[in-house]
Amino acid sequence: MYRRTLLAPLLLTLALTLSACGKTDPQAQLEAAVQKLQDNLEAKDTSAVIDQLDAGFQAQDGMDTEAARKTMTLMFLRYASVKVIAVTRKSSIDPTAPQSGLTQAQVLVTGAQGLIPERAEPYSVKLEWRYVSDDWKLTRLSWD
Repeated sequence: MYRRTLLAPLLLTLALTLSACGKTDPQAQLEAAVQKLQDNLEAKDTSAVIDQLDAGFQAQDGMDTEAARKTMTLMFLRYASVKVIAVTRKSSIDPTAPQSGLTQAQVLVTGAQGLIPERAEPYSVKLEWRYVSDDWKLTRLSWD
């Protein structure tokens, strides 16, 4: 009898612990989405990048999803190698609207045909995210 009363709380604690492990921290999910975007750009995977964009995606200068697709296609055709080096990167979730996230980063984008980059440009970027259907989608992009 003593064994059963000890076993029940132990099993309940174990079950709660395992279920908590299955839940992903929204902050960690946002940071993973940012890393996935960087990886998809470096892999020159246009469709994977487009999948990360929100239906209402807008970038500065009025660029929408279709314009982003065309720009990436041209860049990926021009350069055999594309690198996005995040010098600094900080992501946060809006405490008043937990479905909204923001990433600010200083990045260096390089493009090369061979081993040595032909082009390297620094940018200060701001990415605005929206949590949709268990996934972070990029809604706005601006850069300096």
